[in-house]
Amino acid sequence: MDTISYKTISATPAMVEKKWYVVDATGVTLGRLASVVAKIARGKHKPYFSPNINCGDHVIVINAEKVALSGNKLTDKQYVFHTGYPGGQYHRTPREIMAKRPERVVELAVKGMLPKNKLGRDLFRNVRVYAGPTHEHEAQKPEVLNINAWI
Repeated sequence: MDTISYKTISATPAMVEKKWYVVDATGVTLGRLASVVAKIARGKHKPYFSPNINCGDHVIVINAEKVALSGNKLTDKQYVFHTGYPGGQYHRTPREIMAKRPERVVELAVKGMLPKNKLGRDLFRNVRVYAGPTHEHEAQKPEVLNINAWI
């Protein structure tokens, strides 16, 4: 048997083909939405996935203000932030964050599911979140992604 033909092919940046997807967050639970968006942005759905290469697709999330949080998470969950100064730690609930910037809750959820390194910061650039139903990426001809098929 010729074992040379069975070598594993590692993905390179030159062989990566990036697509654009649009995901509607209306009524979808935050964690389920974030896990699907993170998986697509990371590229884990592709057959040539490589953990050290940015081979993920671009994901546009619209209607982030209509995302659902189960249970009492809207008022009980706490996001911890720090200003960088002594005593500068403060807490915000999802309700307080969504009042000012609704897309921030989805961004934090997706960012928490990506690697915490240079690659993770690069992968997060594949994700764009908009509070309303419109976005500015029509020129890229994004495909509509049915989120329920991935959950």
